[in-house]
Amino acid sequence: MTAVLLLSFGLLLMAIGMPVAFAIGIAGFSYFLLPDTFLPTSIAVQRIVSSTQSFPLLAVPLFIFIGHLMNASGITPRLVHLSTLLAGWMSGGLAQASIVLSTLMGGVSGSAVADAAMQSRVLGKSMIKGGYSPGFTGAVLSVGGLITATIPPSIGLILYGYLGEVSIGRLFIAGLVPGFLLMVALMVTTYIMAKRRGYLPVRENLPTGREVLKALRSSIWAILFPVWLLVGIRYGLFTPSEAGAFAVAYALLIGCVIHREMGIKEILNAMRASVRDIGMIMLIIMFSGIIGYVVSFERVPQTIAELTLGVFSSQIMLLLTLAVLLVFLGMLLEATVVVMLLTPILVPVIKAAGVDPVHFGLLMMTLVTFGGMTPPVGISMYTVCGILRCSFYDYSRELLPFALAVFAVVLGIIFFPSVVLFLPNLLLG
Repeated sequence: MTAVLLLSFGLLLMAIGMPVAFAIGIAGFSYFLLPDTFLPTSIAVQRIVSSTQSFPLLAVPLFIFIGHLMNASGITPRLVHLSTLLAGWMSGGLAQASIVLSTLMGGVSGSAVADAAMQSRVLGKSMIKGGYSPGFTGAVLSVGGLITATIPPSIGLILYGYLGEVSIGRLFIAGLVPGFLLMVALMVTTYIMAKRRGYLPVRENLPTGREVLKALRSSIWAILFPVWLLVGIRYGLFTPSEAGAFAVAYALLIGCVIHREMGIKEILNAMRASVRDIGMIMLIIMFSGIIGYVVSFERVPQTIAELTLGVFSSQIMLLLTLAVLLVFLGMLLEATVVVMLLTPILVPVIKAAGVDPVHFGLLMMTLVTFGGMTPPVGISMYTVCGILRCSFYDYSRELLPFALAVFAVVLGIIFFPSVVLFLPNLLLG
């Protein structure tokens, strides 16, 4: 009960506008000041420091840095051209191209918000000028970023794997099929809506083989990036953390030597942007270490596991209930915060119920990331609507068909775990 009250106190502090990291830190530290707590306050300080002493966690700042390097290396315009070529002939051509681009960029940026912001700047104005309503444009660009929650290297999957002691390599490989299913579901939804509204293609004909080969050749280095990561992890050439270091060198090679579009100025700008992002995430990680200690000390996971195993008679009912909880929390908190707070609590629960933590990890990341695209406090929603100057009402109304498509994929993941697990089982055993 004490741990639950502290978590509620942290949520209250966030609700009144306190920065997330400090709200978590104050709530966690308050536990050590309670009169019935006999733990020294020095433990709280030790947990803050020890939260950063993790080799797997090194992957987070490295992959954040890679995302900024890739955007500065000339890869983005090449991927935009390839996406438009592959999907521009369909009804709603630019919208279809944006979804394909999100799939390709998932292996580059690793962040749904970064993907949505980039696409809003690159494609958003062109879509609105082409006759797409601002609400539809904002919805499709925002939800398209959801694919990056599963396509490696997803920052959220790295954090989930670190906090839940789950194989990051298996999470990366398991994310490929759900990412592809999300792409198909969103493209089908876009096609139906575009047909009804008369949103036209941007190309008259299907691309020729020569055109596709030419576009693939110009963007081949970006497409191969996630392939190198998965092959390297699969064959033991490097761990996920070491893969981050490899990827930084890979991005520098592409930008400085192959494309020759990245110099010292661009590298420094990427470093500045990365430091801001890394500082924000690491501060949350450090202070969440206190909450994690309190939760484990008060045996919250074990208590919840005992309660849930007594209440739910099947894994499906447990996952459906947790899915509703995750969407609700994702609507109120940033996805990273939800992962940091709930992973140490929920992973023992789902393990006790016999659910594979890799299966649950993909489900969790999809739902909490989607929550950030919905009212009332979705970060992706505010980012896209701010860039496109779109009203939240129009955005929310246009979001509904895409939400149905996302939930259809989520139900498929819940009822058919093999959709997520067959690839990692096949490749990693």
